[in-house]
Amino acid sequence: MTVLSRCSTAAANPTVAATFSYLIRALSSSSKFDSETDLNRNKPATLATLNREPEGRNVQWVFLGCPGVGKGTYASRLSNLLVVPHISTGDLVRDELASSGPLSSQLKEIVNQGKLVSDEIIIDLLSKRLEMGEAKGETGFILDGFPRTVRQAEILEGVTDIDLVINLKLREEALLAKCLGRRICSECGGNYNVASIDIKAENGRPRMYMAPLPPPPQCASKLITRPDDTEEVVKQRLRIYQAMTRPVEDFYLIRGKLLEFDLPGGIPESWPKLLRALNLEDHDDKQSAAA
Repeated sequence: MTVLSRCSTAAANPTVAATFSYLIRALSSSSKFDSETDLNRNKPATLATLNREPEGRNVQWVFLGCPGVGKGTYASRLSNLLVVPHISTGDLVRDELASSGPLSSQLKEIVNQGKLVSDEIIIDLLSKRLEMGEAKGETGFILDGFPRTVRQAEILEGVTDIDLVINLKLREEALLAKCLGRRICSECGGNYNVASIDIKAENGRPRMYMAPLPPPPQCASKLITRPDDTEEVVKQRLRIYQAMTRPVEDFYLIRGKLLEFDLPGGIPESWPKLLRALNLEDHDDKQSAAA
């Protein structure tokens, strides 16, 4: 599998699970990334200088952005367009929570408090997902929710080449409203949003409108709110993100792999602009126009 292409000689040809066991041991080492020093030595990347995937293999992309910004939405669309697996560590955590497995109770407490799940747990869940994908013959990926720390980014860089990192950005007031409006169908697992976001233009910033993403009739009476989507928890997640994950943006910026993308509104407005930024075309976009 491509994800294993750069493992060290000492760990040559291991299984995915064994490789990530090696990576878990590596977590005990301290980060070597000094963002201030490194940024002073490097210039910001431009779209023209961003690295692209080598010819002959599928893309290996990462989505960054605050919790609730829409990483899963746009990663999923690109996954369908490019025919590569979309791997969301958030979904992996939620699946583990629903499974009542050995990590379920520990994860429940972490998630409900708005804390970040530890590197060890995330890598364990990710290793299982990659092992399953390897068995199915998957190549390439779009990662959503990983890496969240510089240490995770260093570990990922040690085992595979990341071609591009897409950093989604959204105004904080819109982000908070979007998170509080998220709903899930308790039966089919579909994701919807009841928030109607309309932010007036001011201080030179344009108006932003994001329409609700309503459920189909069969799901309307089965909507539930994620336990971690409360105002207090959402604000706590944003504070943690600012402290821990922003340095990851710098990590990829100095490597010429970071594409900053400010979401101008909902899906109808943002999706075509994101495709243009990525030099892609979607000839068969029949998905819902609502955001």
